[in-house]
Amino acid sequence: MDAKALFAPLGPTYERCATVLSLGQDPRWRRFLVSRVGARADDRVLDVATGTGMVARELVARYGCRVVGVDQSAGMLAEARRRSNGHIVLVEASAESLPFRDEEFDAATFTYLLRYVGDPAATLAELARVVKRGGVVAALEFGVPRGAWRPLWELYVRVGLPVAGAAVGRGWREAGSFLGGSIRDFNERWPEQRLHDAWRAAGLDGVQSRRLSLGGGVVTWARKRT
Repeated sequence: MDAKALFAPLGPTYERCATVLSLGQDPRWRRFLVSRVGARADDRVLDVATGTGMVARELVARYGCRVVGVDQSAGMLAEARRRSNGHIVLVEASAESLPFRDEEFDAATFTYLLRYVGDPAATLAELARVVKRGGVVAALEFGVPRGAWRPLWELYVRVGLPVAGAAVGRGWREAGSFLGGSIRDFNERWPEQRLHDAWRAAGLDGVQSRRLSLGGGVVTWARKRT
């Protein structure tokens, strides 16, 4: 499914519905993501797949840094502008071809991105390109719980998520029906070791991941090679 089409109608309800459909976990995952960045007040941080700007706003609130948010959805960016009150620079662009110079940012974050790009490894390299040497790149993606929790996750994404999506707002029936298969497929094609190898191949060292909420969310972070 095309990401732009999927997210086009979701901007006004995205933050509330993302919280509800993740059983309250999405905001916590985003806060942990931001905690991995360690930015300073004079840093300039890039937030890719910014959506309505939740991570971008958290970066500003936590560090007082300058943030540039990038998303390919005009509708999501419109909502981000409404919520940011002019404190965040917002740019409509693709993560696969960022309109920025090499090493323009002190750090970068991205959220729920790699499932939607044609070549995750190339996208990681493009993200690393615009970050200064020694700068942190940090990401949040959905994970698939392991062991005894896997059947419960499958039940939720196959039955609960589509039903809840239909109930919470316009456009969310399609999103709820799409997400489970998309998350499962990405995790099968890009298991943790392969993904970490792609981070390292992009010039990012010290790659670490933390599985949150029984593995439903995964935060990965590393530093650009010096």
